[in-house]
Amino acid sequence: MKEIYLWLIRLMSFLSAGRRQTDVVYLMSFTDNLPFIKALAAALPAGQRLVVYYRPEHEASATNLAAVGIVTRPLRDNLQFVVKGIPQIMRARVLFCDNYYAFLGGLRHPKGMRIVQVWHAAGAIKRFGWDDPTTAERSKSDQRRFQAVYDQFDEFVVGSAAMGEVFARSYRVAPDRMQELGYPRSDRLQDAGWITRTRARVARLAPELVGHRVILYAPTYREGVTFTPPAGLGVALAADPDSRVVVKLHPALRAKATALQHELGDQVVVAQHLSTTDLLTVADTLVTDYSSVAFDYSLLPNAHSLLFFLYDLKEYTRNPGVQADLQDWLPGPELRTCEQLATAIRADRQTDLTEFNLHWNSANDGAATQRVIDRYVALLSD
Repeated sequence: MKEIYLWLIRLMSFLSAGRRQTDVVYLMSFTDNLPFIKALAAALPAGQRLVVYYRPEHEASATNLAAVGIVTRPLRDNLQFVVKGIPQIMRARVLFCDNYYAFLGGLRHPKGMRIVQVWHAAGAIKRFGWDDPTTAERSKSDQRRFQAVYDQFDEFVVGSAAMGEVFARSYRVAPDRMQELGYPRSDRLQDAGWITRTRARVARLAPELVGHRVILYAPTYREGVTFTPPAGLGVALAADPDSRVVVKLHPALRAKATALQHELGDQVVVAQHLSTTDLLTVADTLVTDYSSVAFDYSLLPNAHSLLFFLYDLKEYTRNPGVQADLQDWLPGPELRTCEQLATAIRADRQTDLTEFNLHWNSANDGAATQRVIDRYVALLSD
């Protein structure tokens, strides 16, 4: 079925070839880039428009964009998208993608279109693409489809040379496709006004956090892998009796989160109406593992201690794998046991994030949005 769908994409894009390319199209499966999308729409020359295709689960964000006049359309991998969506996409002069979109593997890439990846994370601890050990176990047809998508990207917006190297290796693409412009979504993390407003919202919705040390536990979502936190994790997270602890797990792990919160007792604060990004702005300590949330937290002025609790590192290294140079840039020790985690929380030492940010966030300096807009809006007049 996948091959048939891609064949239909190829056919419709061939039939739609030759159309005048004046639009900008953005494929949205993450909602952290809404300020960039709005700024991009405002910067377009007269007569050119931005069309956002969004995954249906992000309809609320699409409504937010539509309220300021941006054209939004749902993105579903079905026949309707082939018939109506592909002709629209073929009119794009610039096509932004915030994720891996399988249909790109079948798209006939017009000479005048620039396909640009604007990723949803500033760094990578997990392996992906060809670097993921499981990719070698996939069928040859799967591998061809993966590479067909990777090859479609003309440019990759990255926030550092390190991330560019990860993409070049993981996607088997030329390093000169990397554009070290910075991630637009990272700008707000250095915007004092946004931070102030977000902290006020957190205080309003979770007043129990005010006046306490905030410890945020935000591990990565292990897709296809059972998440079984070690016994005693709740006790370790509550090692500082004066702190308040917030647990942020993937919605699919609600039962696990409830059990862990129960173990934390009176120190737990359930903040289900607040996003992980909201909570980062008030966190004194972030406990994570392989999640890209670490790269965001390190940019915030309140980033005090960043702890990596890697209790399942041995298994995780096998599937999906971690970057080979992890130990070279990890800003602190690998905490493998609950006892080690508890000791680190009690010590409450400040993590030196200088080298970590130089490695992963060198271009994430608060001005990425303007640089990205300057580069790609200029293409519209070529």
